[in-house]
Amino acid sequence: MATPLPHRTQVVIIGAGPSGLLLGQLLHRAGIDNVIIERQSADYVSSRIRAGILEQTTVDLLDQAGVGDRMHHDGLPHDGYDLCFGGERHRIDLVGLTGGKRVMVYGQTEVTRDLMAARAQAGLLTLYETPDASLHGFDGTSPSVRFTHEGRSAEITCDFIAGCDGYHGVSRASVPASAVTTYEKVYPFGWLGVLADVPPVAHELIYANHPRGFALASMRSATRSRYYVQCSLEDKAEQWSDDAFWDELRRRLDPAVAEALVTGPSIEKSIAPLRSFVAEPMRFGRLFLAGDAAHIVPPTGAKGLNLAASDVSYLSRALIEHFTERSSAGIDHYSDTCLRRVWRASRFSWWFTSLMHRFPDGGDIGAKLQEAELGYLVGSHAASTVMAENYVGLPLEC
Repeated sequence: MATPLPHRTQVVIIGAGPSGLLLGQLLHRAGIDNVIIERQSADYVSSRIRAGILEQTTVDLLDQAGVGDRMHHDGLPHDGYDLCFGGERHRIDLVGLTGGKRVMVYGQTEVTRDLMAARAQAGLLTLYETPDASLHGFDGTSPSVRFTHEGRSAEITCDFIAGCDGYHGVSRASVPASAVTTYEKVYPFGWLGVLADVPPVAHELIYANHPRGFALASMRSATRSRYYVQCSLEDKAEQWSDDAFWDELRRRLDPAVAEALVTGPSIEKSIAPLRSFVAEPMRFGRLFLAGDAAHIVPPTGAKGLNLAASDVSYLSRALIEHFTERSSAGIDHYSDTCLRRVWRASRFSWWFTSLMHRFPDGGDIGAKLQEAELGYLVGSHAASTVMAENYVGLPLEC
């Protein structure tokens, strides 16, 4: 039987990733009708491998949405992380430096699954496999989204459209080029990542700066690890055997950790390019951009999912305020409020990426300057505090 399709709702959300699902859940709990439209299948969305570090504000927002139980049961709270350079590790004590703040290791895949389960349990409508969605009338008072689903052409009118469909989605692409300004920096390397069912090599993350390039030892659980090494943009994942990856990772870690590393067959292997990208503004009439549709950060600072969550926090509050109090204040300030946080997080991600990676044109002086800055960073309480404060995330603005 074909899925019944509504002709109207209050908010159409484009994209069923974590930002779209989280927005839908928060709006639902406030009594605001919404429909999510997703170009991919549900299986594709739920299986995407993404980041896994949640700031406290994101943890709190997932609790507010009523989907935090499994996160608290299975997630791994982290009180710090290690910086590795010169063959030695130096711990950044997040809790001690920030007055008790920490981060949570819980994979974005798991966040997505929790939100999908909550939406299904509530009987809310998500239309998957709608690759041809188009946005109309968002510069007026009656926007709509047209699409094909299960072989039927359809249109849903709404009060607002939330574009949560990522960097390559239709939402930002629907905005006239003259109405948006974009800023972009593409980094001259990528991350080769491997997911494996092996115990993590350390309880906390290890960020390594090495003459051969950056490396990151992270995890998704107590039995599943996620490791990365900096690689050339010319590399292909299939060119790297598992043995070659593990050998390269060992070279970039300090001797004690390299000796303790447990290896195994990869269950996922991929190369991700790195970029910094911001689109301004994030509101166009009755269309709002959130998450990767508006900004991309390199994963070094673990800010991508957390920035998306903060966008959703601001947007959900603004829409709830509009529908319950008939106030446009939150809507009117949405873009400016988000962008202040976006640029701060983009600066931190750019700085941390520049500090930890070897650049093709950096030369010997670039390596020496990185070494000097890393030495200052771990030796200065003030510098370590600044880094820790940025890593755990700034509090949301009211």
